[in-house]
Amino acid sequence: MDIDDELTLKKIQIFLAFMRCGNLTKTATEMQISNVSVHKALHSLESALRCPLFKHEGRSLIPLKSAYVLQENAQKLVQDMITTVNKTREAAGFAAKVLHLGSLYSLTVNTIPNVISRLKLRRGELDIQLLLSSNLDLVKKLKSTELDAIIVALNATTDDPDFESLPMFEDKIFLAVNKNSALANTHEVDLASLKDETFLTLSKGFATRSDSDEVFENAGIDPKVFLEVSDIFTLISMVSTGVGLALLPGRISTIHESSVKLIPLKGAKQIKQEIGLVFLKSKERDPNLLALIAECRMFAKQYLHS
Repeated sequence: MDIDDELTLKKIQIFLAFMRCGNLTKTATEMQISNVSVHKALHSLESALRCPLFKHEGRSLIPLKSAYVLQENAQKLVQDMITTVNKTREAAGFAAKVLHLGSLYSLTVNTIPNVISRLKLRRGELDIQLLLSSNLDLVKKLKSTELDAIIVALNATTDDPDFESLPMFEDKIFLAVNKNSALANTHEVDLASLKDETFLTLSKGFATRSDSDEVFENAGIDPKVFLEVSDIFTLISMVSTGVGLALLPGRISTIHESSVKLIPLKGAKQIKQEIGLVFLKSKERDPNLLALIAECRMFAKQYLHS
């Protein structure tokens, strides 16, 4: 038989509440509706089922056998619907038990541990899977919904109408040299004067590589690149052994600080990296993402006042 349009899940929920509470007033309080609305829902449910559920004794409604049958089966129906909704939302990445987060290698020094530890305090049941890669690769994975959110450099790669972004902090690009280098005691350096030096860089797709290319262009030099590497920690390690120079963000200053020094670039050659959270606009109401957004805002405030 066809299901009547008047037979709705909301009316069934009101019916189940009435069966638990036993009267209109308590049901209305639990469902946060009026007594009249409860009465109308029950009467409408009887009409939709085309059979009586209650008999009237004065102002009281006494459940019939049909009401108890409906109660038993409807409880399972409602629970199945709740399970169905949750599984559907999880499949779409909403309120899932796992948050897939992407980030840059350089942000694992301070930013990512700080954000994740606070997020775990807020949502202890949430498992977080962290993927480290380049800006470009992480943006592609976010676009294809392989990741729920990314914390990266906000630049041309993140300029997408489907994305929402939350700036967290700004970082400067420095010249990184070995502590034993003749440049180590320099307070500020003009990059143009280093056109004959050997440089190390990250591979294309990394934000720091893009920024380095821009800095070199601004300085009017075509650097002698000895080696390209695919992660910033290898790059720092190479600089620490004196293999070459590199352009690196200030946030890595605590890595190999005994053997690597960061030197400011002269004003005209300076550029800034803006680091922030990026996520799909279509997921901005997801509870897990809302918690992450809140923690990133907190981090941004703390960074601003640090």
